[in-house]
Amino acid sequence: MNDADQKSQSIYIVEDDNDLAEMLRAYFRVQGYKVSVASRGHDAVEGISQNVPDVVVLDIRLPDIDGYEVCRQLRRSRKTQHVPVIFLTEKREREDKLAGLELGAVDYITKPFDIQELRLRVRNALRRAQMSTLLNPVTGLPEGELVREQLSQMLNQADWGVVLAGIRGLNKFRDKFGFVAADDVSRAVTLMIANAVQESGEGDNFVGHTDSGDFVIISSADNCQKLAERCMVRLHPSIQYFYPALERQRLHELPESERLTVHVAALSSNQFQGNNMEEMFTALAKHRL
Repeated sequence: MNDADQKSQSIYIVEDDNDLAEMLRAYFRVQGYKVSVASRGHDAVEGISQNVPDVVVLDIRLPDIDGYEVCRQLRRSRKTQHVPVIFLTEKREREDKLAGLELGAVDYITKPFDIQELRLRVRNALRRAQMSTLLNPVTGLPEGELVREQLSQMLNQADWGVVLAGIRGLNKFRDKFGFVAADDVSRAVTLMIANAVQESGEGDNFVGHTDSGDFVIISSADNCQKLAERCMVRLHPSIQYFYPALERQRLHELPESERLTVHVAALSSNQFQGNNMEEMFTALAKHRL
Protein backbone atom coordinates (compact mmCIF):
# COMPACT_ATOMS: atom_id res chain seq x y z
CA MET A 1 0.00 0.00 0.00
CA ASN A 2 1.33 3.46 -0.83
CA ASP A 3 1.53 6.41 1.56
CA ALA A 4 -1.20 8.51 0.02
CA ASP A 5 -4.80 7.89 0.92
CA GLN A 6 -7.48 6.96 -1.61
CA LYS A 7 -8.19 10.62 -2.38
CA SER A 8 -4.53 11.09 -3.46
CA GLN A 9 -2.93 13.81 -1.40
CA SER A 10 -0.98 16.51 -3.22
CA ILE A 11 2.65 17.62 -2.99
CA TYR A 12 4.10 20.83 -4.43
CA ILE A 13 7.85 20.58 -5.09
CA VAL A 14 9.84 23.80 -5.48
CA GLU A 15 13.28 22.89 -6.86
CA ASP A 16 15.44 24.60 -9.52
CA ASP A 17 17.53 21.48 -10.24
CA ASN A 18 15.44 20.06 -13.09
CA ASP A 19 16.86 16.55 -12.84
CA LEU A 20 16.17 16.36 -9.10
CA ALA A 21 12.72 17.89 -9.53
CA GLU A 22 11.75 15.33 -12.19
CA MET A 23 13.11 12.48 -10.08
CA LEU A 24 11.03 13.62 -7.09
CA ARG A 25 7.96 14.10 -9.29
CA ALA A 26 8.24 10.57 -10.69
CA TYR A 27 8.99 9.01 -7.30
CA PHE A 28 6.07 10.58 -5.44
CA ARG A 29 3.64 9.92 -8.29
CA VAL A 30 4.52 6.21 -8.05
CA GLN A 31 3.71 6.50 -4.34
CA GLY A 32 0.21 7.67 -5.27
CA TYR A 33 0.52 11.42 -4.72
CA LYS A 34 -0.55 14.23 -7.03
CA VAL A 35 2.62 16.20 -7.73
CA SER A 36 3.19 19.76 -9.00
CA VAL A 37 6.62 21.28 -9.62
CA ALA A 38 7.98 24.83 -9.89
CA SER A 39 11.58 25.94 -10.39
CA ARG A 40 11.13 29.60 -9.40
CA GLY A 41 9.90 31.11 -6.15
CA HIS A 42 7.38 33.53 -7.64
CA ASP A 43 5.85 30.74 -9.76
CA ALA A 44 5.59 28.57 -6.67
CA VAL A 45 3.76 31.23 -4.63
CA GLU A 46 1.29 31.77 -7.46
CA GLY A 47 0.74 28.05 -8.11
CA ILE A 48 0.35 27.16 -4.43
CA SER A 49 -2.11 30.03 -3.92
CA GLN A 50 -4.25 28.94 -6.86
CA ASN A 51 -4.44 25.29 -5.84
CA VAL A 52 -3.33 24.76 -2.23
CA PRO A 53 -1.47 21.43 -1.84
CA ASP A 54 -1.36 19.18 1.20
CA VAL A 55 2.39 19.72 1.66
CA VAL A 56 5.19 21.80 0.09
CA VAL A 57 8.76 20.53 -0.36
CA LEU A 58 10.73 23.75 -0.73
CA ASP A 59 14.34 24.31 -1.79
CA ILE A 60 15.97 27.39 -0.23
CA ARG A 61 18.29 28.30 -3.13
CA LEU A 62 16.10 29.45 -6.02
CA PRO A 63 16.97 31.68 -9.01
CA ASP A 64 14.68 34.59 -8.07
CA ILE A 65 13.47 34.82 -4.45
CA ASP A 66 14.79 32.28 -1.96
CA GLY A 67 12.77 29.62 -0.17
CA TYR A 68 12.60 31.70 2.99
CA GLU A 69 10.78 34.46 1.11
CA VAL A 70 8.47 31.93 -0.53
CA CYS A 71 7.58 30.64 2.93
CA ARG A 72 7.07 34.19 4.24
CA GLN A 73 4.64 34.97 1.43
CA LEU A 74 2.72 31.73 2.01
CA ARG A 75 2.42 32.53 5.71
CA ARG A 76 1.09 36.04 4.99
CA SER A 77 -1.86 34.68 3.02
CA ARG A 78 -4.81 33.31 4.95
CA LYS A 79 -5.40 30.76 2.21
CA THR A 80 -1.92 29.23 2.45
CA GLN A 81 -0.75 30.11 5.96
CA HIS A 82 -1.30 26.60 7.34
CA VAL A 83 0.13 24.52 4.47
CA PRO A 84 2.97 22.32 5.83
CA VAL A 85 6.41 23.26 4.43
CA ILE A 86 9.46 20.97 4.42
CA PHE A 87 12.69 22.79 3.56
CA LEU A 88 15.02 20.88 1.25
CA THR A 89 18.46 22.47 1.03
CA GLU A 90 22.22 22.15 0.89
CA LYS A 91 22.59 24.54 3.82
CA ARG A 92 23.68 22.83 7.01
CA GLU A 93 24.32 25.67 9.42
CA ARG A 94 22.26 25.75 12.60
CA GLU A 95 21.22 29.36 11.86
CA ASP A 96 19.81 28.33 8.49
CA LYS A 97 17.73 25.59 10.09
CA LEU A 98 16.46 27.92 12.81
CA ALA A 99 15.54 30.52 10.19
CA GLY A 100 13.38 27.96 8.44
CA LEU A 101 11.73 26.73 11.61
CA GLU A 102 11.01 30.30 12.71
CA LEU A 103 9.03 30.76 9.50
CA GLY A 104 6.81 27.85 10.48
CA ALA A 105 8.42 25.05 8.49
CA VAL A 106 7.41 21.65 9.85
CA ASP A 107 10.66 19.94 8.87
CA TYR A 108 14.11 20.52 7.39
CA ILE A 109 16.18 18.04 5.37
CA THR A 110 19.63 18.61 3.86
CA LYS A 111 21.08 17.46 0.55
CA PRO A 112 22.21 14.90 -0.29
CA PHE A 113 19.29 13.07 1.27
CA ASP A 114 17.88 9.59 1.43
CA ILE A 115 14.72 9.45 -0.68
CA GLN A 116 13.12 7.04 1.78
CA GLU A 117 13.76 9.49 4.62
CA LEU A 118 12.14 12.29 2.61
CA ARG A 119 9.16 10.05 1.89
CA LEU A 120 8.69 9.33 5.59
CA ARG A 121 9.05 13.00 6.51
CA VAL A 122 6.40 13.92 3.92
CA ARG A 123 4.10 11.20 5.23
CA ASN A 124 4.54 12.36 8.83
CA ALA A 125 3.92 16.00 7.90
CA LEU A 126 0.70 14.99 6.14
CA ARG A 127 -0.46 12.97 9.15
CA ARG A 128 0.19 15.85 11.53
CA ALA A 129 -1.63 18.24 9.20
CA GLN A 130 -4.57 15.87 8.93
CA MET A 131 -4.88 15.67 12.70
CA SER A 132 -4.76 19.47 13.03
CA THR A 133 -7.56 19.88 10.49
CA LEU A 134 -9.90 18.03 12.86
CA LEU A 135 -9.91 21.19 15.00
CA ASN A 136 -11.13 24.58 13.79
CA PRO A 137 -8.06 26.90 13.66
CA VAL A 138 -10.05 29.89 14.96
CA THR A 139 -12.15 28.40 17.75
CA GLY A 140 -10.13 25.29 18.57
CA LEU A 141 -13.32 23.18 18.54
CA PRO A 142 -13.67 19.81 16.76
CA GLU A 143 -15.04 19.82 13.23
CA GLY A 144 -15.25 17.55 10.21
CA GLU A 145 -14.98 13.82 10.79
CA LEU A 146 -14.78 14.14 14.59
CA VAL A 147 -18.19 15.84 14.68
CA ARG A 148 -19.76 13.45 12.20
CA GLU A 149 -18.61 10.52 14.34
CA GLN A 150 -20.16 12.06 17.46
CA LEU A 151 -23.47 12.72 15.70
CA SER A 152 -23.56 9.17 14.32
CA GLN A 153 -23.01 7.75 17.79
CA MET A 154 -25.69 10.08 19.17
CA LEU A 155 -28.29 8.87 16.67
CA ASN A 156 -27.70 5.29 17.80
CA GLN A 157 -28.63 6.18 21.38
CA ALA A 158 -32.13 6.25 22.84
CA ASP A 159 -31.85 9.55 24.70
CA TRP A 160 -30.27 12.57 23.05
CA GLY A 161 -30.73 16.22 22.32
CA VAL A 162 -28.91 18.41 19.84
CA VAL A 163 -28.63 22.20 19.58
CA LEU A 164 -27.54 24.04 16.46
CA ALA A 165 -26.39 27.62 17.06
CA GLY A 166 -24.75 30.03 14.68
CA ILE A 167 -24.27 33.55 13.44
CA ARG A 168 -25.55 34.09 9.92
CA GLY A 169 -24.13 36.78 7.65
CA LEU A 170 -20.53 36.27 8.75
CA ASN A 171 -19.19 36.13 5.18
CA LYS A 172 -20.52 39.61 4.36
CA PHE A 173 -19.30 40.84 7.73
CA ARG A 174 -15.82 39.45 6.91
CA ASP A 175 -15.82 41.13 3.50
CA LYS A 176 -16.61 44.49 5.07
CA PHE A 177 -14.63 44.45 8.32
CA GLY A 178 -11.87 41.92 7.60
CA PHE A 179 -10.75 38.49 8.76
CA VAL A 180 -9.55 39.63 12.17
CA ALA A 181 -12.94 41.11 13.10
CA ALA A 182 -14.77 38.02 11.82
CA ASP A 183 -12.47 35.70 13.76
CA ASP A 184 -13.10 37.79 16.89
CA VAL A 185 -16.83 37.21 16.41
CA SER A 186 -16.29 33.44 16.13
CA ARG A 187 -14.17 33.37 19.29
CA ALA A 188 -16.70 35.46 21.21
CA VAL A 189 -19.54 33.17 20.13
CA THR A 190 -17.45 30.16 21.19
CA LEU A 191 -17.04 31.63 24.67
CA MET A 192 -20.75 32.47 25.01
CA ILE A 193 -21.80 28.98 23.95
CA ALA A 194 -19.27 27.44 26.35
CA ASN A 195 -20.76 29.54 29.15
CA ALA A 196 -24.28 28.48 28.20
CA VAL A 197 -23.22 24.83 28.30
CA GLN A 198 -21.55 25.34 31.68
CA GLU A 199 -24.71 26.94 33.06
CA SER A 200 -26.73 23.92 31.94
CA GLY A 201 -24.97 21.78 34.52
CA GLU A 202 -24.18 18.98 32.06
CA GLY A 203 -20.42 19.01 31.91
CA ASP A 204 -20.11 16.17 29.39
CA ASN A 205 -21.87 17.95 26.53
CA PHE A 206 -20.01 17.79 23.23
CA VAL A 207 -19.44 21.07 21.34
CA GLY A 208 -18.11 21.25 17.79
CA HIS A 209 -18.70 22.67 14.33
CA THR A 210 -20.95 21.34 11.59
CA ASP A 211 -19.71 21.31 7.99
CA SER A 212 -21.55 24.62 7.46
CA GLY A 213 -19.59 26.22 10.32
CA ASP A 214 -22.48 26.40 12.80
CA PHE A 215 -21.90 25.29 16.37
CA VAL A 216 -23.43 21.96 17.35
CA ILE A 217 -23.99 20.88 20.95
CA ILE A 218 -24.88 17.31 21.85
CA SER A 219 -26.86 17.09 25.05
CA SER A 220 -29.78 15.14 26.54
CA ALA A 221 -33.41 15.17 25.44
CA ASP A 222 -34.48 16.92 28.66
CA ASN A 223 -31.81 19.59 28.49
CA CYS A 224 -31.54 20.59 24.84
CA GLN A 225 -34.43 23.07 24.73
CA LYS A 226 -33.22 24.94 27.82
CA LEU A 227 -29.69 24.92 26.45
CA ALA A 228 -30.90 26.39 23.15
CA GLU A 229 -32.73 29.15 25.01
CA ARG A 230 -29.59 29.96 27.01
CA CYS A 231 -27.62 30.25 23.76
CA MET A 232 -30.21 32.61 22.31
CA VAL A 233 -30.28 34.77 25.46
CA ARG A 234 -26.50 35.10 25.37
CA LEU A 235 -26.03 35.57 21.63
CA HIS A 236 -28.89 37.80 20.50
CA PRO A 237 -28.13 40.88 22.67
CA SER A 238 -24.43 40.63 21.79
CA ILE A 239 -24.82 41.02 18.01
CA GLN A 240 -24.65 44.81 18.04
CA TYR A 241 -21.36 44.81 19.96
CA PHE A 242 -19.60 42.89 17.20
CA TYR A 243 -19.81 46.03 15.06
CA PRO A 244 -17.71 49.22 15.35
CA ALA A 245 -19.44 51.96 17.35
CA LEU A 246 -20.36 54.05 14.31
CA GLU A 247 -21.90 51.08 12.50
CA ARG A 248 -23.86 50.08 15.59
CA GLN A 249 -26.06 53.15 15.36
CA ARG A 250 -27.45 52.25 11.95
CA LEU A 251 -27.88 48.50 12.31
CA HIS A 252 -31.66 48.82 12.59
CA GLU A 253 -31.69 50.41 9.13
CA LEU A 254 -30.14 47.35 7.46
CA PRO A 255 -32.28 44.45 6.17
CA GLU A 256 -31.70 41.11 7.86
CA SER A 257 -29.79 39.84 4.82
CA GLU A 258 -27.18 42.59 5.31
CA ARG A 259 -26.37 42.10 9.02
CA LEU A 260 -25.37 39.44 11.50
CA THR A 261 -28.27 37.39 12.84
CA VAL A 262 -28.54 34.60 15.38
CA HIS A 263 -29.81 31.16 14.40
CA VAL A 264 -30.60 28.64 17.14
CA ALA A 265 -32.51 25.38 16.84
CA ALA A 266 -33.04 22.37 19.12
CA LEU A 267 -34.14 18.80 18.50
CA SER A 268 -34.50 15.82 20.83
CA SER A 269 -34.82 12.09 20.30
CA ASN A 270 -38.46 12.41 21.36
CA GLN A 271 -39.18 14.66 18.36
CA PHE A 272 -37.21 12.82 15.70
CA GLN A 273 -38.56 10.00 13.56
CA GLY A 274 -35.66 9.66 11.11
CA ASN A 275 -32.48 7.61 11.30
CA ASN A 276 -29.64 9.56 9.68
CA MET A 277 -27.82 12.88 9.90
CA GLU A 278 -29.34 14.39 6.77
CA GLU A 279 -32.84 13.84 8.13
CA MET A 280 -31.77 15.16 11.53
CA PHE A 281 -30.52 18.47 10.06
CA THR A 282 -33.72 18.77 8.01
CA ALA A 283 -35.74 18.30 11.19
CA LEU A 284 -33.57 20.82 13.06
CA ALA A 285 -34.42 23.46 10.45
CA LYS A 286 -38.07 23.10 11.48
CA HIS A 287 -37.34 23.54 15.20
CA ARG A 288 -35.75 26.98 15.14
CA LEU A 289 -36.29 29.19 18.17
